[in-house]
Amino acid sequence: MKETPLIWNLQDVVDKLSDPTSYQGLFHQHTEDVSIPSGVGLNRIVELTRSILFPGYFGHSTLCSQTLPYHIGMAVEELYEILAQEIQSGLCFVEHEQGKSTGSCRKRAKELATQMIDRLPMLRKILATDVQATYEGDPAAISVGEVICCYPVIRALSNYRLAHELYKLGIPLIPRMLTEMAHSETGIDIHPGAQIGEYFSIDHGTGVVIGATCIIGNHVKLYQGVTLGAKRFLKDETGLPIKGIARHPIIEDDVVIYSNATILGRITIGKGAVIGGNIWVTTDVPAGEKIVQGQILEGGR
Repeated sequence: MKETPLIWNLQDVVDKLSDPTSYQGLFHQHTEDVSIPSGVGLNRIVELTRSILFPGYFGHSTLCSQTLPYHIGMAVEELYEILAQEIQSGLCFVEHEQGKSTGSCRKRAKELATQMIDRLPMLRKILATDVQATYEGDPAAISVGEVICCYPVIRALSNYRLAHELYKLGIPLIPRMLTEMAHSETGIDIHPGAQIGEYFSIDHGTGVVIGATCIIGNHVKLYQGVTLGAKRFLKDETGLPIKGIARHPIIEDDVVIYSNATILGRITIGKGAVIGGNIWVTTDVPAGEKIVQGQILEGGR
């Protein structure tokens, strides 16, 4: 049996994949002024941010107090330049998609990058509370340094905390890209729109999902596999989900949620409540209560 030359098979595939009807809505045509944010650039943003917020643990490992200001200064300067470039790409991409002028993107990107740089001290302060909560909440942790170096929650939260600030500044694309990078790295999926308080910790972490409209208080602890999700989606007259509706849980201060618990809908888990593992919760839980296998028990923790 005579074989068909491979080159003709390849050409047929290429022709089909190059047919405009096959990539409608799937192809972003690059122009000089409009490109999507770069994965390489965003990875560098993560590297620089972690090295600034956790000096000596990420980035240069040979720092001392005398050389620290120099290295942080260099890192902050580089971070600003890359942030401005990637924010510009994100702004221009969205405005181009919406048929708007991209002329002001460069100036706005620099202003937004400056605002983000100004928030770095605040980010370090809140991440320090996350590190402390994780260390104090895990008997297996031998030191704070081990938590910073090894625990996936710190990597996930460093991306999330950065992404959340960018999200609040109204920057498109980049916040979600940063949290999805952390999702790929750690298995922890936190939407950048979620609001999370201080002293937050996730033990182990794999499979945790935190939805876009979640509100989480201070001193909250989750275990692996926890889902803070939506119960259902309201739809518009065309049958598409309505965007921007608060649809995820509110978790008040001092709540503990054990592994593989699923909390759905705009419900409130009251202060100090404990949610046991492997259960679904779709109604409010009073403060201080403990739920195991869907039943409210007396006695708090």
